[in-house]
Amino acid sequence: MNGASSYSGLVDNAFIFILGTSVLLLIGVTLAMIIMVVKYRRSKHPNPAQIEGSVTLETLWTVLPTILVLVMFYYGWAGFKVMRDIPDDAMPVTVTGQMWSWVFEYENGKQSTELIVPTGRNVKLNLESVDVIHSFFVPAFRLKEDCVPGRHNKAWFKSTRDGEYNIFCAEYCGERHSAMLSLVKSIPPREFDEWLGVDPGPPEGAQLLTIKGCTACHSLDGSKLIGPTFKGVFGITETVLTDGVAREIVVDEEYIRKSMLEPDADLVEGYPKGLMPPQGTLVKDEEMDAIIEVLKELK
Repeated sequence: MNGASSYSGLVDNAFIFILGTSVLLLIGVTLAMIIMVVKYRRSKHPNPAQIEGSVTLETLWTVLPTILVLVMFYYGWAGFKVMRDIPDDAMPVTVTGQMWSWVFEYENGKQSTELIVPTGRNVKLNLESVDVIHSFFVPAFRLKEDCVPGRHNKAWFKSTRDGEYNIFCAEYCGERHSAMLSLVKSIPPREFDEWLGVDPGPPEGAQLLTIKGCTACHSLDGSKLIGPTFKGVFGITETVLTDGVAREIVVDEEYIRKSMLEPDADLVEGYPKGLMPPQGTLVKDEEMDAIIEVLKELK
């Protein structure tokens, strides 16, 4: 095992102890079973004798498992306590899970689709979700915590070495759950300070398509995903369902804006209902304008 966070060793110790104990018990039970089968087989004891109980054995198989469970509890609690006690100096980052992407926002308002952190510094994660339950999972850090709608969960870690580490969603969250991937990029503190110190400014429309999770459901190359492709969408005629009735519309600025605010009001025929959350509280007016301008150019 080779964890990359400050407490990964504690998690590994608990795992190794439980695994090792389980293997030893398996070997012990298997050997005892073989001995009993050979020693007390019918051909050797055609008339079996009654065996009385043993206070010593009953005491042992009561006391020893109790001690074993208490030791397992100790290892688990030692790691859990460290994981729940967030250091006061930890740098806060808001992690937002949405179908089907991650967005990371720093104190200065800078947003990223990858979690950039300084190696050797404590990082506090404020975990949120805008739609369904997601689970933020970084295997290399031994970190997994749920993002629950309407609830603010927290977690923390300290990366111990530079590198890139996979981020997964460990809670099934819909059809493209397996595509909800990102990276933790742990970089030297001075390099991180330079990256974070750059004035983020308003993201460009193309960046917004990724940051706001649009490309998780809508492709840019014409391929079909959960939603219609963005390629060449502006100005085309689409058949939509309005209150269950099919009608034709032209994809213009008004339609795109309404689709972001009320995704199911005029749903393109052939696509599932109820997957896209209303974007009114997630996307600002100026960001909608920037996204619309990008869609106009995607030919």
